[in-house]
Amino acid sequence: MHQVMIHPAGYDTCRKAVDMAFELFPIQIAQKKVLIKPNVLRASEAKEHIVTNPALLRAVVEKVEEMKPAGIIVGDNPGLFSYGDNENSFRKTGLMEAAKGYYCNLGNTPQNLAFNPDFMPEVGVSKEILDADIVISLPKFKTHGLTIMTGAIKNSYGILPGAQKARLHRIAGTPERFHEVIVEVFRLRVPDLFIVDAVVGMEGNGPASPDLRDIGLILASDNAVALDGVIATMMGLDPARLRFLQKAKAMGLGDYDPAKIDIHGELVILPGFKLPPLGGEAIAGNTVIQEFIKGKAGVKPHADPDLCNACGACIEQCPVSALLMKEDIPEADPDICITCFCCQEICPEKAMSLR
Repeated sequence: MHQVMIHPAGYDTCRKAVDMAFELFPIQIAQKKVLIKPNVLRASEAKEHIVTNPALLRAVVEKVEEMKPAGIIVGDNPGLFSYGDNENSFRKTGLMEAAKGYYCNLGNTPQNLAFNPDFMPEVGVSKEILDADIVISLPKFKTHGLTIMTGAIKNSYGILPGAQKARLHRIAGTPERFHEVIVEVFRLRVPDLFIVDAVVGMEGNGPASPDLRDIGLILASDNAVALDGVIATMMGLDPARLRFLQKAKAMGLGDYDPAKIDIHGELVILPGFKLPPLGGEAIAGNTVIQEFIKGKAGVKPHADPDLCNACGACIEQCPVSALLMKEDIPEADPDICITCFCCQEICPEKAMSLR
């Protein structure tokens, strides 16, 4: 039986929820090397809620400090290619200060590991991730245009430094295969504890949407599949229809079946929660919709001319060079675009939407 904690919290009171998480999911941290990984998509202001809030990171760091570890590292691999270096992303979001001097640039020390040859024979993983005795993952409660939601499993995609994240997007080719990729990455080093920032969540066209949702919760678990199943349920999704959860369960990484999850707290479905276009249907067992996607007639990125400042970040980051600047507005070539939505993730102005 998996356990998932759902605890009321604000950013000024989240330490209480963090204490409860460590009580429910005890970890022997004394004299161990601990790595804490927030979700740092890109450089942004904390008030945009694109990243794990600094208040939660600080609360976890201070809790771990009290448990006398051998060492603490705080880090992530933001972005896709070179857009915004790691340190800049941490500094601008306020996470650098919240890390209390434990920040480490995880992009400098990739170590190659064997990977699923259906995608790539090997990938580079930040050495600090592999060397840590304990990994604590701090996901953000958000939607995602490609995986519908991003939570515990998707947060581990940041263990890959550099451009290989974008290369895997390209190699995957379809949303369904990308769902499989993130599970393959996740299982390279499964974190020991997950604490989710759901104080302010994100709905709509995440993971960089302006549509924020006051939720007022901290979630936690030591099993990512059960935790993501609860997040999906709260968003109004059926976890069984999400391909990455199907695959993770089939690989023995956990279970999203409500009958197999013991909830500590109250699970409430968020009314009217806005999901990305196609919602869970994009990866369900619906042959018509699957063909719709494969035929390149599905959702594509479009730039809002009122928000776009023609900075070119989306063009630089596109792993298949599908975007061109036309009259100061980036346009996607539908014959090249693989609907990876990297452009939407990286756009600093939130100008890219999915239609």
